[in-house]
Amino acid sequence: MSDRLAVVTGTTSGIGEAVARQLLERGWRVVGIARREATLRHERYGHIAVDLSDLTRLERDVEPRLSELLGEVGLRRVGLVNNAAHVGLLGPIANMDVAQLPAVLATNLVAPIWFMGQVVRRTTPTTPLRIVNVSTAAAVRGFAGLGAYGSGKAGLRMAGMVLAAEIDEARARGEQRDIAILAYEPGAVDTPMQVSARSSARETLPSVDLFVGLAANARLVAPAEPAREIVEFLESGNATSFVEKRYAGKP
Repeated sequence: MSDRLAVVTGTTSGIGEAVARQLLERGWRVVGIARREATLRHERYGHIAVDLSDLTRLERDVEPRLSELLGEVGLRRVGLVNNAAHVGLLGPIANMDVAQLPAVLATNLVAPIWFMGQVVRRTTPTTPLRIVNVSTAAAVRGFAGLGAYGSGKAGLRMAGMVLAAEIDEARARGEQRDIAILAYEPGAVDTPMQVSARSSARETLPSVDLFVGLAANARLVAPAEPAREIVEFLESGNATSFVEKRYAGKP
């Protein structure tokens, strides 16, 4: 078995699936976590089918598995990719059904924070740890109709920054842990999320023309492209506790 272990959410499609495939090609062991059953078949791939909005199931079904895996002796590197996202609840904030908001935030914000806490707490202090929080332009810029999605992603961006500040504080006290966090904006990627966005009515997503234009003008990139940059970070010797990066290809 590999001495490099990655936990990747949302591995049944899009960027998450591409990241998992590339890690497996590079000799990593991968644990994929997604709502749907596994699409990948590989001797070094393990899959946990769970809805990330169900925090009770995360603690019951995922936490024991992470504890077992991260407690193994001999791990040389650990990676976490918080990729899965809930793009539901599109529409103007004035019309938002806030009763649905907790499920969106649970997937886009609460579960990723939970995963970060798990890997930091359970990874041996001497083992390098790399965390990637897949972000979006909507985390730093307002897009009409993306209030729920953008708010969750903005919160995750800040959570990564706070964790990095905590790591820096620990280093100042003499704890020398090799942990780095990347807030990664993949740009416009050809995923089911993009299809859903450009298929929306303008009343639901006032900024729908932006997404229609991206596809019409061939501005979408294949998931494998940003996945490559994510994998490179997981394998990097980067010592900065928090960095932000946008996909370097098409704007």
